[in-house]
Amino acid sequence: MARFLSPLLRGTTYTRLLHLWVPMLVVSVWMFVDPRRPWLVALFVIPAGLVAGVRTGEGVQARWMLTPGEADPGFSIAPSVTWRDRLRTVVWLEVRLVLGASACFACVWALMATYTLVRLALGHPDGAVPLLGALSPHRSYALLVPLPLLVLYGAVVALGLVVTAAARALLGPSAAERLAALEERTERLLERTRIARELHDSIGHALTVAVVQAGAARTAGDPAFTARALEAIEETGRAALEDLERVLGVLREAEPPVGARPTLAEADRLLESARASGSVVDAELSGPLERVPGPVSRESYRILQEALTNVLRHAGPVPVRVRVGVEGDVLRLEVRNPLTARTAGSGRGSGLRGIRERAALLGGRAATGPDAGEWRVRAELPLGELPLGELPLRELPLGEPPLKELPLGS
Repeated sequence: MARFLSPLLRGTTYTRLLHLWVPMLVVSVWMFVDPRRPWLVALFVIPAGLVAGVRTGEGVQARWMLTPGEADPGFSIAPSVTWRDRLRTVVWLEVRLVLGASACFACVWALMATYTLVRLALGHPDGAVPLLGALSPHRSYALLVPLPLLVLYGAVVALGLVVTAAARALLGPSAAERLAALEERTERLLERTRIARELHDSIGHALTVAVVQAGAARTAGDPAFTARALEAIEETGRAALEDLERVLGVLREAEPPVGARPTLAEADRLLESARASGSVVDAELSGPLERVPGPVSRESYRILQEALTNVLRHAGPVPVRVRVGVEGDVLRLEVRNPLTARTAGSGRGSGLRGIRERAALLGGRAATGPDAGEWRVRAELPLGELPLGELPLRELPLGEPPLKELPLGS
């Protein structure tokens, strides 16, 4: 019984009833114009539904009165763009009129029937129950007084459910709006993925360098070496704080300063950081790196950063060979270090997967893994298809499966 009567305690039941009554205000005004033909209102709503802004008003009403409190009720509040949207709005207005008239009829009938049954039960002979005809006064009619109210209760709840379902079908987002919403949501997810990857690369690199430097300083027992290690930790930490502040700025602002991200012009900072950690770095940077397009230069910096971070994390201070050069319309990047037992199975981490994803998203390719007794990270990124200006880059979620490694040319 409590479950049956629970809609009486929900505010949604009454807001839906109010929503059903609103169209009858128009009908009541029309009754002063032509009381014999109230059905003409149904003709006047046709041109009204073709107005683009009407769909916005109907969507707002449906959102606040049919589904109050729901985070995503599924109603569009955008103006009509296509003729299909306009026709859906017209159909909705007609359906709303019919359902509103039904709700008003149910309310009027129930109240009149209840009032008449009460008078008959009290012995008044001047009563005729709507749809039932004239009845003689009798006390037993007191038992029937709740019946019209129950009918009204069922009609109000049922019509509320019907009008809500109709609104979802006719005022719901169009195909174009659903596509736009999906694209917006995808952009937000991709931006979050990019931020997560930036933090993984920059902060991970800084922490790895700090751990390696601190361990080396602790075991060296050389004050001069310890001073150099502390200086390297300080410099790396300062750079990491700058990266962290920049990434946090992306979260605060709608338009992040893309150009603030580090590029290959700052590759020496990475190389010196690796050298300060004890690695012997043989680096060769060739070609017009300053002319590399911004997106390629920034992503190449991150690829190099992740490759050096993995060397320090998994192999320690070992010799590293770095080759970065522009050959024609391709940027080639390669990092090699001796293959140890610790690096034998490191190709399945999210960092190396990120390297392959970054290369693929730029139209290039990358390979990571053992090669001739060494661990190799190699990437080829095209330059000719990219303008020298800023390009919006697509990103893949970190949860995507790793891209298939492709063989690279020598």
